[in-house]
Amino acid sequence: MDFAEQMLSRNRVWAHETARRDPALFGRMRQGQRPAILWIGCSDSRVPAEIVTGAAPGDLFVHRNVANLFLPHDDNSMSVLEYAVRVLEVSDIVVCGHYGCGGVRAALEGTTGGMPHVERRIGALRELVRREREVLAAIPGIEERANWLAELSTVEQARTLNQMPLVRDAVSRPRVHAWIFDIRSGFIRRLASSGDSSLGINAQRPAANDHRETTSVWTI
Repeated sequence: MDFAEQMLSRNRVWAHETARRDPALFGRMRQGQRPAILWIGCSDSRVPAEIVTGAAPGDLFVHRNVANLFLPHDDNSMSVLEYAVRVLEVSDIVVCGHYGCGGVRAALEGTTGGMPHVERRIGALRELVRREREVLAAIPGIEERANWLAELSTVEQARTLNQMPLVRDAVSRPRVHAWIFDIRSGFIRRLASSGDSSLGINAQRPAANDHRETTSVWTI
């Protein structure tokens, strides 16, 4: 049995088990969706939103792309935001980056291996690399530089979202959060949240392997 067939078999097991645990779930799903959170994450197969957060079907409205970028000129990104805010009226928007991101690493190292679509996609990341070249040069080690850039880019996407008229002028304005997922441990760490004064710009940056809920240098 090939992997695609295995997935279909696993789906049948999942559907039966899910119906056994929560007999009313699929009935609720037929009535429509009311997720509380718009999740913007990376397409990386190691960061599945529902699994790493323990979410159930219907909890998250998910948009994933290379390097978890939000691009206002991209109809894909904007249509997701528009529907999430105006129709679903989500209370929160989460941008979740991750350490070990291939898109971030490609922007940092300057090569995409001859993939023009990826190259265009990570153009905004390359701009960040140019803008922060002095800071990046002072960080020892390519992995640490890539992890710092992953954090910065995630916060930048959250800042952009927080300033979008769709978000700013919403009847019930959603809070915007920047999170980072550590693929080495499975923990998610909060980087910043809109309107949260506890996330001060002058605080000491936690080490990448510090999984405690701590104050961050980042601010939205």
